[in-house]
Amino acid sequence: MDSGQRPAAIELVAIDMDGTLLDPAHRLTPRVKPAIARAREQGVRIVLTSGRPVSGLAPFLDELGIDGAEDYCIACNGGLVTRVATGEVVVEYPLSFDDFLFCEQVAREMGVHFQALDGERLYTPNRDISIYTVADSHLSRVPLSYRSVAEMDPEMSFIKLMMVDEPQVLDAVIPRLPAALTERFAVLKSAAFFLEVFDHRAGKGPSLQKLAEHLGIDRSQVMAIGDQENDLTMLQYAGTSVAMGNAVDIVKATALHQTSTNAEDGVALALEQFVLR
Repeated sequence: MDSGQRPAAIELVAIDMDGTLLDPAHRLTPRVKPAIARAREQGVRIVLTSGRPVSGLAPFLDELGIDGAEDYCIACNGGLVTRVATGEVVVEYPLSFDDFLFCEQVAREMGVHFQALDGERLYTPNRDISIYTVADSHLSRVPLSYRSVAEMDPEMSFIKLMMVDEPQVLDAVIPRLPAALTERFAVLKSAAFFLEVFDHRAGKGPSLQKLAEHLGIDRSQVMAIGDQENDLTMLQYAGTSVAMGNAVDIVKATALHQTSTNAEDGVALALEQFVLR
């Protein structure tokens, strides 16, 4: 962990999930869990902030005891912010069926797999379902259905849309994405095999800002920890930003501080340095 000036008072810590809070086996390590408990005992709000839907956050919210009336989580890359105990929606940026049709067509023309999440179920129009779609369904704890475009209900709306494929396939596609897509939506990678498409107003940073304002917390009192491109906006917003040791290069270049990897208790070390008294 690098040295740095310790903030006077951090009141909210936004923590990314995969690659950050969770170790490579997608578990909480023995050092991370009590560090979060100690921070909460000090009155610090811990906000899990993920590309996953709320159902994918739920087991870890339960394990960490983040289930009170004043606990919140940021899901779907900022597309949804909810109060954990009640499900009350604080922020929401749904995507329309027309958005779905447009993005599915782009994915099909680009030759990459595609999926859409409506909050209750993950849908793919690909008969040859991607292994990454199956993995996402498992991690997000949402059922997966194959549906042709013609079988989809035009009344549906979606929390997020994604292009999913082998990393080298996505990396080759990204420079060729049509301007009509990148001008209409925010598009970024949340993992080597996930390219997320969402409302320009959404994102972890903008939704973290709205939550902080909702709670009356200044950005100088906010800390964020992350590892991937979809964490950049929250790292840029937070007064104290920390990149994981396993973070991609642009995240390390953006964050003010760096901790160890998610296999080496990086979140616990960051909390111990900047939060715990």
